[in-house]
Amino acid sequence: MLDSLLIPFRSQPQPPALPEGYSLQSERPPLADELNALLVECGDPSRPLARLEAALERSSWQLSVRNSADQLVGFVRVTSDLALNANLWDLSAHPADPQQERLMIVLVHTALSRLRRELPGCSISVAAAPMAQEALKRHGFVVDPGGIRAMGLSL
Repeated sequence: MLDSLLIPFRSQPQPPALPEGYSLQSERPPLADELNALLVECGDPSRPLARLEAALERSSWQLSVRNSADQLVGFVRVTSDLALNANLWDLSAHPADPQQERLMIVLVHTALSRLRRELPGCSISVAAAPMAQEALKRHGFVVDPGGIRAMGLSL
């Protein structure tokens, strides 16, 4: 009788895991110069270090991936109004790293999981390099949803 009252547990896919030798950190932000170096390797222009430091300080939180040599090989930071909106910034994984795609998937999955826990129902936007598109699509992001076009202005 009790068995008929139990709801079957849905099988959930396992969260993606980092390859052996890599670590995911959120408590220790990277130094501005090492983050700038990663972003430049990923095709972004170099940024003034003081402005990058300010961006890191003013972000809600960040995730860094380091390899076994403690080199920064992946990164994403989050800003939010803590109510309705969150933004992912600087989503990147080192292009020379053989695990680049997997690192990107772990970063996106971990960031979205945390946002769903901390800010359920908020809208999430992301500015990312083309290398991140596959990981983002895998997690439900749509380019220009409903014909909405995002625009940016470099000052």
